[in-house]
Amino acid sequence: MSAPTPSRAPRLTVVAGPTAVGKGTIVAELRRRHPELFISVSATTRLPRPGEVDGVHYHFVSDEQFDRLVADGQMLEWALVHGQNRYGTPRGPVQGELDAGRPALLEIDLAGARQVRHSMPEAQLVFIAPPSWDELVSRLVGRGTEGEAERERRLATARVEMDAADEFDRVIVNDTVARATDELEELLGLAG
Repeated sequence: MSAPTPSRAPRLTVVAGPTAVGKGTIVAELRRRHPELFISVSATTRLPRPGEVDGVHYHFVSDEQFDRLVADGQMLEWALVHGQNRYGTPRGPVQGELDAGRPALLEIDLAGARQVRHSMPEAQLVFIAPPSWDELVSRLVGRGTEGEAERERRLATARVEMDAADEFDRVIVNDTVARATDELEELLGLAG
């Protein structure tokens, strides 16, 4: 295998988009096609749930370890979630993949993508968009996993996220999972 050329040097690709747009489904399909693809594992200060494996589902760290990672600039992005536990993306594993000449993928929210833009400006930010607002609403309602109040909260957040699409390097419309995955695969240099 030859070394990547500078114009196609691997870089971090960040995938973000509104709730129910299908980010996780696209990333799962990409992983199915390319099981060797590095997809970042988040660090968290919360305790493992039954069946969760450290380093597979999350990197479970103490508050002190998380503080140290943040203070040392070793988090690409992080946030306090529900006022209790912190979650974030450790820089080391991502940088290790890139240094080895392999692309890395990160699926996060809008706030996290903005932090990565600051902490790793060379990252490629990809916004997954629905084919239409009505389709996004239909997908969210169709999941049946949220009550009315939660759906309304998620849709209000989705409107804000949709307005931020122009902050991204590329927008992929998830009209079909196969086509959207093909496009993401091409952006990562994995097609062909």
